[in-house]
Amino acid sequence: MTLGRNILTGTKKQDRGNTMAAKRTVATIREQVYRILRDDICQGAYKPGTRLQEVELAENLNVSRSPVREALRALAADGLLLEIPNKGVYVKEFSEKDIGEIYDLRVMLESYGILHSEGHITSVRRERMIGLLSEMEGFLEKGDLKSYTTVDEKLHNHIVHLGDNSLINDTYDRVRSMNQQFRILSLMDPKRFRESLDEHREIVYALVTGDPERADTVNRHHLELARQAILKRMKADEPKE
Repeated sequence: MTLGRNILTGTKKQDRGNTMAAKRTVATIREQVYRILRDDICQGAYKPGTRLQEVELAENLNVSRSPVREALRALAADGLLLEIPNKGVYVKEFSEKDIGEIYDLRVMLESYGILHSEGHITSVRRERMIGLLSEMEGFLEKGDLKSYTTVDEKLHNHIVHLGDNSLINDTYDRVRSMNQQFRILSLMDPKRFRESLDEHREIVYALVTGDPERADTVNRHHLELARQAILKRMKADEPKE
């Protein structure tokens, strides 16, 4: 469990000499609590089935119970938590059926972004994809699986946004939060880790060279392999009778 973080501290002082300070988006306390808890859940700080207690979380984050309560409700709406009346709020435990549904939806949303990318891949977006791929190559060389999966998620999110459809983007934001918990599981096999990078290279190459059909074919195969790897790992982790 994550302990002792204070979201009300750590703000840097503004340079008084800079009269043209850049505009910044200031998140509310509720939004900050939501992001912290979402990231902790997705990164495995709270295991599936763990009960999240409002009072304890508020104390750990040095905030009142109200923003914690609101954040927990939002995370339940996202599908990351399960609210059980008269019992509490728990980190959701995903079944094999849940994994299948998540990946079915990912295929549909990512295929939309890829197949509607024509005319939307600007030089900035092209450089962004290449840059993310380069970061993934570096993390693979270092064996840094956690950082690799973080950038992996950013690349797939970028690919979805190539379709320039706000409703698709919003839907993907929800499914990727649920999926983030399983990314590391899908790559714990060193062989699968290396294969994943090769698949991402092929997807990005197809997109930047104007072949969305090829990119879609490779991405569908990539997601299916990830789904299979997750299910295999989940079964291996099941307690023996």
